[in-house]
Amino acid sequence: MTAFWTEPDFDDHEMVHVVRDRASGLMAIIAVHSSHLGPGAGGTRFWHYPNPKDGLRDALRLSRGMSYKNAMAGLPMGGGKAVILADDTRTKTPELLAAFGDAVEGLGGRYVTAEDVGISEADMVAVSKRTAHVSGLPVSGENAAGGDPGPFTSYGIYLGIKAAVQHKLGTDNMAGVHVAVQGTGSVGGGVARLLAKDGARLTLADIHADGVKALAEELGAEVAAPDAILTTPCDVLSPNALGAILDDDSIAGLQTQIVAGGANNQLARAGHGKVLFERGILYAPDYVINAGGIISVATEYLGRRDGKPGTVDDVNALIEQIPGRLTQIWQTSDAGGTSPDIVADRMAQELIGRG
Repeated sequence: MTAFWTEPDFDDHEMVHVVRDRASGLMAIIAVHSSHLGPGAGGTRFWHYPNPKDGLRDALRLSRGMSYKNAMAGLPMGGGKAVILADDTRTKTPELLAAFGDAVEGLGGRYVTAEDVGISEADMVAVSKRTAHVSGLPVSGENAAGGDPGPFTSYGIYLGIKAAVQHKLGTDNMAGVHVAVQGTGSVGGGVARLLAKDGARLTLADIHADGVKALAEELGAEVAAPDAILTTPCDVLSPNALGAILDDDSIAGLQTQIVAGGANNQLARAGHGKVLFERGILYAPDYVINAGGIISVATEYLGRRDGKPGTVDDVNALIEQIPGRLTQIWQTSDAGGTSPDIVADRMAQELIGRG
């Protein structure tokens, strides 16, 4: 892993830090892609990778995505990401979290961490005992920014789906619009609940069969097998699980007019956005539509750092700008014949000084 600069996903990252603490068993990778707009900010992923190189790939790809996400959300934050390489039993101890907090603290504020897959609010509280460069902590008062960023991510995705339906299908009424939701955890489940309130027709899929069945019963939704959701005929496919799901084979099997969801790095490789575009499928660039969580995290962190606590109203006001950004991307895409992912990348690169 030391020759990270030879990896295909290395994109002139400013820092790739490998952390090893033998006493706690911690092995982690912290990557900062850009600090042009501020400290690298992005969550910590706790995941078991049979091949550690896959963890490095995630750290590189996700930190780059955070640079773009934070820039496009108008936040004074750069892009960073951490990956804790869990063992095959996913053992997480107080000692391991303390060691990770020490590693973040040792970077002197170059990286600000928060929740991601496999990491909870309680875990961030434990990390915060060792470093101030952490967010996603329990709220400190009524209407205060903070806490689990998942619901804010869900809200932004929901608004983005509505904008996509308006742009592609020409309606602002979600009643009867068929949305296939892949992944019904904190984020995907929140999206499904918001869409259900609008009368959308839902098909849900998740690897956790009991949870998705319960949610489907709650919302009056249908359930599809995890390996069938991508080929479900629908108006909108909303991927809200892990990334790299859109490749040549899966795109060929899509039966949807729109792809709009919260999973990071949905496109397996550069070029797959063009494949979607050529098929006439409208794509919502993931790091634009799923920015609600980092907006919450950044508002909380910056408010605490600067002594001017942010509010939920502040967070929601920024999230409600997401549909306008997406619409601008799609309009530019339509006018220039360039896929939305390329349009968004170019806009983000300009914002971080790499245009």
